[in-house]
Amino acid sequence: MITSYQTTFLDYLSLQFKEEKPAGLYNPMRYILELGGKRIRPVLALIAADAVGGDIKKALPAALAVEVFHNFSLVHDDIMDEAPLRRGKATVHEKWDANTGILSGDVMLVKAYQCLDAYPAELFKELTQLFSQTAKEVCEGQQYDMDFPQQDNVSQAEYLHMIKNKTAVLLGCSLQMGAMIGGLSREESQPFYDFGIELGLAFQLQDDYLDAFGDPLTFGKQVGGDIIENKKTLLYLLALEKGDKVQQAELEELFSSQPQDPRDKIATVKTLFKATKADLAIQQLMAQYTDKALLEVEKFAVSKKKKDLFKQFAKALMERKL
Repeated sequence: MITSYQTTFLDYLSLQFKEEKPAGLYNPMRYILELGGKRIRPVLALIAADAVGGDIKKALPAALAVEVFHNFSLVHDDIMDEAPLRRGKATVHEKWDANTGILSGDVMLVKAYQCLDAYPAELFKELTQLFSQTAKEVCEGQQYDMDFPQQDNVSQAEYLHMIKNKTAVLLGCSLQMGAMIGGLSREESQPFYDFGIELGLAFQLQDDYLDAFGDPLTFGKQVGGDIIENKKTLLYLLALEKGDKVQQAELEELFSSQPQDPRDKIATVKTLFKATKADLAIQQLMAQYTDKALLEVEKFAVSKKKKDLFKQFAKALMERKL
């Protein structure tokens, strides 16, 4: 059933954004949108609309809005991170240049909002308010993410707040918009948003884990990228908390360095993550947030069959089968 939602969205996506000029502005937009990905956010919007008895076709413009916005944020994030790969392919700024990435990202943000023009005035207002709040929080999360490498100390609470804003709120927004388009009020649809927050936290923690320990052939991004950039992820913070003084000093020294060849640095940091059992601790936290997400599903005013679909989605997402 999840595959059917993906197919419905991809069929809709293929009909959007035909060739526009100037090509230098729109070709990079089509490139990033056609790179693939799991389409998690649009699928969640469609599932939520369907679950509450709505017409999923009516949810397609909102699903497209969140997917375009998500990809806009990736284009700009990759420029800031100087990332060479996205979904196993060259990032937009690598394939073209940074200026092209900035401007193409800008027009994607505009187009994301234009997608919501499909809705009647009152619903448009509610969706736009939710979408705008989410977009603001995503930007705040990205700023925190850029600030943390320069901070001497980052708490685990600060880090979790950052990934909530940077990643989880857009999942929550997707689900809540789908439920609202399906007929629920903002208040009635709140459990859908809360489910997205918990699932998003679990998913981002898993992404942090895979950045260090994932398979480069399946992860789609540069393994060890966070270590190279000295990002104080939860893996790093847990290793500091659980390590002895020697391990703490070594980690802090490694995360203040930028060697020309980072391979030894990556290998040493991964060894410290395992020696301090930070790798096991973050996996336990991933499981806890996933469990909290599943508890939110029980609050949905939908049939057991529909609840099971959300649970199936969460399981498949955390097993990286989507």
